[in-house]
Amino acid sequence: MSITATPNSETPLNTENARDSSLPRILFLHGFLGSGIDWVPIARELENEYCCILVDLPGHGESDIEANGNPDLFFTETVDALAMELSRTAAPEPCFLVGYSMGGRIALSLLLRYPELFEKAIIVSASPGLRTEEERLSRRESDEGIARKIERNFEGFIEAWYEQPLFASLKNHPIFKEVESERKINNPSNLALALRLLGTGRQPSTWDELQQNRVPIQFFAGEKDLKFVEIGRQMVNLCPDSSLEIFAECGHTLHFENRELFLDRLTTFFNKHQPS
Repeated sequence: MSITATPNSETPLNTENARDSSLPRILFLHGFLGSGIDWVPIARELENEYCCILVDLPGHGESDIEANGNPDLFFTETVDALAMELSRTAAPEPCFLVGYSMGGRIALSLLLRYPELFEKAIIVSASPGLRTEEERLSRRESDEGIARKIERNFEGFIEAWYEQPLFASLKNHPIFKEVESERKINNPSNLALALRLLGTGRQPSTWDELQQNRVPIQFFAGEKDLKFVEIGRQMVNLCPDSSLEIFAECGHTLHFENRELFLDRLTTFFNKHQPS
């Protein structure tokens, strides 16, 4: 399956560069229902130190999505398109990488497939995928049901989506109404297709590739997001040069819920020099 952001496409992924492109670069990848706009408050805080590259992933924000060909190839082609986009818009030096949830899954695959592009990475509330084809098939069936809900009643879906326990702490946060409003800007048909093509059921498992990693990684998870705390622990046990930071009193959206701590941990990690 080809996407509108393939290397030869005339309609690339919508990408915004924040400030001075001569500064060290950070590529930010958002979660499902989001867009590059999600990272703007973070980018504003970092603009004197970094050039922040904010991408709208396929079917989100201003990036289109097309369903042609083999849907099982779409996830990997998205990773390849991001690598090509990064190579086209960035300097030769490796950059930093940050991905959250769906964007974290894509970011981890991007890092493991193109390690030469990155100096360090932060993966937030994300996983290397499902280990078996049976699990992936079951997840695709579940995601198809969700995609149909998005197409039938988008506002009702948004309301139900944030009733999930992993978003409980976000719903009680002052930023929630702003986040919810931004989600409704997206195109429901595009989001449904994105879920069908970029959901965990379509993601090739990278569990077995973690042990070959040589790029420093920090995995972030919210204390209240028990599923991803456990996944984070499992990943650290397999992945060399990695660590897990658990954000107290936070859920799945820890970068929204405690932006100050997230920024502190990000800058500390990215500014720390590696031993020569």
